Amino acid sequence: MGYNTHFDFNLSNQFEQNTLKLISPTKAPPQTLLPPPFLSPMLSAQDLIALACDLTADLATEDRFSRLIATVVRLIPCEAAALLQRQGNALVPIAFRGLVPDLAGRRFVLGEHPRLDLILHHPRHADGSLQPVRFPPDSRLPDPYDGLMSADPHACARVHACMGCPLIVDHEVIGVLTVDSRDPAAFDQLDDATVVACAALAAVGMRTASLIAALEHTTKHQGEVLLHLVQDERVRRGAVLLGSSPAMQHLRREIDLVAGSTLTVLITGETGVGKELVAGAIHAASTRRDEPLVQVNCAALPEALAESELFGHLRGSFTGAVADRAGKFEVADGGTLFLDEIGELPASIQPKLLRALQQGDIQRIGSDKIIRVDVRIVAATNRDLVAEQIAGRFRADLYHRLSVYPIHIPPLRERCDDIAMLAGQVIERESIRLGCRGSRLDAAARTALLGYAWPGNVRELEHVVTRALLRAAGGVGHGVGVVIGAEHLALDATTQEAITASKTVAGATGGSLRVRVDDFTAKEVHDVLVRHRRNWTSAARELGLTPSNLQRLTRRLGARAE
Repeated sequence: MGYNTHFDFNLSNQFEQNTLKLISPTKAPPQTLLPPPFLSPMLSAQDLIALACDLTADLATEDRFSRLIATVVRLIPCEAAALLQRQGNALVPIAFRGLVPDLAGRRFVLGEHPRLDLILHHPRHADGSLQPVRFPPDSRLPDPYDGLMSADPHACARVHACMGCPLIVDHEVIGVLTVDSRDPAAFDQLDDATVVACAALAAVGMRTASLIAALEHTTKHQGEVLLHLVQDERVRRGAVLLGSSPAMQHLRREIDLVAGSTLTVLITGETGVGKELVAGAIHAASTRRDEPLVQVNCAALPEALAESELFGHLRGSFTGAVADRAGKFEVADGGTLFLDEIGELPASIQPKLLRALQQGDIQRIGSDKIIRVDVRIVAATNRDLVAEQIAGRFRADLYHRLSVYPIHIPPLRERCDDIAMLAGQVIERESIRLGCRGSRLDAAARTALLGYAWPGNVRELEHVVTRALLRAAGGVGHGVGVVIGAEHLALDATTQEAITASKTVAGATGGSLRVRVDDFTAKEVHDVLVRHRRNWTSAARELGLTPSNLQRLTRRLGARAE
């Protein structure tokens, strides 16, 4: 320890509880820490240069500290050496030699390891210079590496040499360097300056590595955020919720109401109604609008990779994990995470997602570190999650956690007043791309669009109108506007039959076009269900619908379709 600073080790009950007391230098108890010898040679300039080169080389952080420990073992006659980094109230091994591999998974909590606590007090010589802490061979203080030396698992239970030095940068203790040997006299001819020089370079290397790691993490995070912002911008370009129908006015009010809160939102609706646009509108109107909107398509997540995609992983945590990777929760930190098709999420991932929603923290695969994230969740599904719960495919507690504020998007057939406006938007956008500005629908085409059931909703409308514009523009010179007719839409025979039927009974049947179309649709659905003996799957196949959409359509049409 040195001649001027001594420690009183209380061997009473307080010692049993690992509590130590730093006493006055004038009180020198017997069997204090060993004085440093002054006969051993200093660390050579060549050694210092080699050590400095290792610390500043273009190496991975793990490789840099591994080479540092190798150099320490070469310069100091020890059988074990460890570099520990201070993380909160604990010291965590980041590189070591001569100790068992499982040391990497341990944390040495301060206050539970008196030798490490003493080293952290960083005692100094009379002239103020730093000195390492040397423990006498007969010290009764428990060693943190008891039974952990790889050369002899029982060596640490016997007399051996032990010393350590704090790692200090800008008056802050950031870690500890420790060396051990089974030979009690191993460090007798070792001067303090050698150990202090190694510790000083290690401290600088540790701080530099930490800064580089933080910079790399920030850069990588910003790169991932930028990627999602680009994708987000693509979404926002089309994220205009068109429509003046009462259903759309109600939907806008719902978005405005919930956007300013931090509530989790569950968006429901059939395929193609625009759930992604609603999620984008909620984010754009929220206080997180300047942060990323990160989208995850849960239906596209393979079960084996779903956890990694959401929560990230460490290198080597599974086959193919060649580098550390942040999950979508980390990328969306501070912003919004849009979980599209949440009803398709694998059952094995649902409990982990529930924990993330409840506690606001995640863990990468292969890591024990808890990461706190501030993420607003917006989820969407075209499935009936209540039915999925009954079938055992979706957790009830996760459903309730997600549906804090449910928003339902009505299908296009329930807001026919918006069809012409939506078709006009598609024509305007696509006619610019095709070089036929000024294109429009004729009256027959508008009637055909209004008479169609639109099982694929807005997405199907976009595809139908785009194809019709392409057909109408075929053979027409560039820059010439075209008129889209009903023949260009090429809607199916059932729709044309419905239009014809509605025109035939127009004078004899009261009500709007929508009512007449519903009557015809109900009759068709009823006939198909009877023909297929109410086999929903085969009936839906004939009608070109999914079974779930057919059931929803039947519920909407009511007794007329039964």
